[in-house]
Amino acid sequence: MIALRHSFRLLAIVTLGLGLSLSATAQTVDSSAGRLTLTPMVTGLDMPWALGFLPGGGLLITERDGRLLHVREGRATSVTGLPKIATPGQGGLLDILVPRDFATRREVFFTYAKPQPGGSGTALGRGRLTKDGTRLTEVQQLFQIAKGSSGGRHFGARLVEAPDGTLFMTIGDRGDRAAAQDLSRHNGTVLRLTRDGQAPADNPFTATPGARPEIWSYGHRNPQGAALDARGQLWITEHGARGGDELNRIRKGANYGWPVIAYGRHYSGARIGEGTVKPGMAQPAHYWDPSIAPSGLVIYSGKLWPQWRGDIFAGSLKFDMISRIDGETRTEAERLSAPQTGRVRDIREAPDGSLWFLSENDGTAYRITPAE
Repeated sequence: MIALRHSFRLLAIVTLGLGLSLSATAQTVDSSAGRLTLTPMVTGLDMPWALGFLPGGGLLITERDGRLLHVREGRATSVTGLPKIATPGQGGLLDILVPRDFATRREVFFTYAKPQPGGSGTALGRGRLTKDGTRLTEVQQLFQIAKGSSGGRHFGARLVEAPDGTLFMTIGDRGDRAAAQDLSRHNGTVLRLTRDGQAPADNPFTATPGARPEIWSYGHRNPQGAALDARGQLWITEHGARGGDELNRIRKGANYGWPVIAYGRHYSGARIGEGTVKPGMAQPAHYWDPSIAPSGLVIYSGKLWPQWRGDIFAGSLKFDMISRIDGETRTEAERLSAPQTGRVRDIREAPDGSLWFLSENDGTAYRITPAE
């Protein structure tokens, strides 16, 4: 376990490693796959948002207030070189992506809230991590959404590397509901970008007059979970309003309906849009009602738990648990809940098949393994 102090002096308690022996502070919890051990690996985090594993061991963790941490061999180091980051409301330093070719190029991608005229917007950056893990060099802004929004919510900001090397990036509606149906805006969309932040020529709206060519799908509210399945298909989870959180299988050019159709209601209790179904608008693969506030998503390989192969794990910010969706039926099969699963912001599969998650309540990165 590594304990961090809320300063730039970081204290390592024991050596980190994916093969680390369970510490005295590990806890166990029951599941459909047997007893699980939850081990705290990094503690003392301040509003952790995302984590990404580095080849050869170690990981990167983002904190929303703008700090990027490199954790390796029992030490955690603050990484310098990030651009100016806005921290209004839900904004800040958000997702981190370690691409498949990191070992040769040392590039990492990250999303953040960027100051813009009239407010802030979701942006994509790229930098090279130095070999000692202390600094990002050659940092570039690759993309930012059009038009700043004054509100501090619904930034989206999850990143996924597609099988062809392009990047999927989720954008929330930024609190401007109608914008999610406006192809001239980036709000409420999933984008597909090249590694340089451009729109690939085969995106669905590149020839549509007035449309933003980066858009891959639209009609989303606030997608905060994104992952590929074993076939390379993109899935996302997104926040509804009062009820109606969604799991969506993302198809090229599809309209997912927000705010015209939805399975929830406005926080006032008023009806949203025109109901739950409309021709030309995609239906969710699964929805939660009441809302669980999903954030973080992984589709499991089955490496340590073969019975969970293809199952979908979504963190919950509201009910302090991890929701497991059966990969075949797309229904919720169980909820993994323990004192450690408070406000789960991100969940990832490590190279060894263990599951890691970030708890905002504890400020801790936990590792889940089969109990011995």
